[in-house]
Amino acid sequence: MNRILVVDDDLSILKVIKMRLEAEGFEVTVVEDVQQAMRSIEESEFDLAVVDLKLARANGIELMEAIHAVDPELPVLILTAHGTIESAVEAMKKGAHSYLTKPFDYRELLLQIRNGIEKGHLSREVERLRSFVRQGQVEFDNIIGQSDSMKRLFELVALAAESDSNIYIQGESGTGKGIIAKALHNASPRKDKPFVAINCAAIPETLIESELFGFEKGAFTGATLNKKGLFVQAHGGTIFLDEIAEIPLPMQGKLLKALEDKEFYPLGSQRSVKVDLRIIAASNRELEKELETGAFRRDLFYRIHVIPIKIPPLRERKEDIPHLVAYFLDKFRTRMSKEIKGLSPQALNKILQYSWPGNVRELENAIECAVVMCTDPIISDSLILPTQEEAANSLKSFKESRREFEKKYLTQLMEISKGNVSQAAKLAGKYRADLYEMLERHKIRPPEFRQGRRE
Repeated sequence: MNRILVVDDDLSILKVIKMRLEAEGFEVTVVEDVQQAMRSIEESEFDLAVVDLKLARANGIELMEAIHAVDPELPVLILTAHGTIESAVEAMKKGAHSYLTKPFDYRELLLQIRNGIEKGHLSREVERLRSFVRQGQVEFDNIIGQSDSMKRLFELVALAAESDSNIYIQGESGTGKGIIAKALHNASPRKDKPFVAINCAAIPETLIESELFGFEKGAFTGATLNKKGLFVQAHGGTIFLDEIAEIPLPMQGKLLKALEDKEFYPLGSQRSVKVDLRIIAASNRELEKELETGAFRRDLFYRIHVIPIKIPPLRERKEDIPHLVAYFLDKFRTRMSKEIKGLSPQALNKILQYSWPGNVRELENAIECAVVMCTDPIISDSLILPTQEEAANSLKSFKESRREFEKKYLTQLMEISKGNVSQAAKLAGKYRADLYEMLERHKIRPPEFRQGRRE
């Protein structure tokens, strides 16, 4: 049962909120002042706090900051009157989950609470995994996502890291396979040993065996010294074989034997070398299809495919895009010392409409380019993907095209906001009433997008 703390000096509001929330199955603690609120926070664990902005002898923002000093991941929902909306926006900048204006619709209150609790649970899980991985000095902050698919990925990474089984990562180019591999290593018992990464696609076919297994002096023309291969360099730790599907078939057999025996012969050597290491392999191809064509050995596939991890492409988790945009924007404007406040609604819409075949890497490059070219406080849509050609479509009437675009855009808004009309209105730069009218016109029902209920 989720636990909620409600802080308000209006006893009638406290009574009604407590009654409504308990009817929905929440466990509710109500308090009237700051001292009671802080005692409750220190003595109990909560999933969300609802705080009035204007308390009799206190400021709701200051109370929120005090709460976050004790529990940084606790979502706080601010209640505010019409005349103090500006202060509520300030509260969001300082860490509030969201705000509601009095008098509020209790259905909207429930929606905000459920969204806040979901976000809070995810934040706590991500922070737990970040702490877990940070012990190995890895930047888990580079893995950004609040979508359900990314939450499942974080959980799988944490579980897989604790084992010593071989791992196969499948994901399109630009999804972050290398970052996941490094996170797995640095969260594993091998974190204090080497992490050696090799891009199999970048090594010529004639050199890959010597790169992996090493060679002795005189093994071939130009071998004037002994050289340790990457397998030896990774001894005790992890070797990451990126783009493993690019290894030619003859070499796949030798790799399989080395993986099975953890033993191999360097080129030109009569003595075998034993190694202790963990294998993480990755590819942007679907290896199952490579098996069907005979381009990849089935026995090697089963050797590396013990724990499969699939990274979802960006087009399948568009709700993460605004978070990624904010992260990259902050990264590049800081690096370039530019006073850029954000993106225009049109620019964000353009980003959300694009399919991002290059995934997170392509999005990062697009934001970096926009920051470089921007000379105003706001990035306009003309700076986003300026050279991207629109796919050619058969010409439809203006009215039909506009209606199709509007319905598709509204559907994506609902998916990204999970049916939260207030949040969707902010993203679209529309009044909430106008957005409701548009949704009704296209027969789009926000409740169908909440809590994963949409089929």
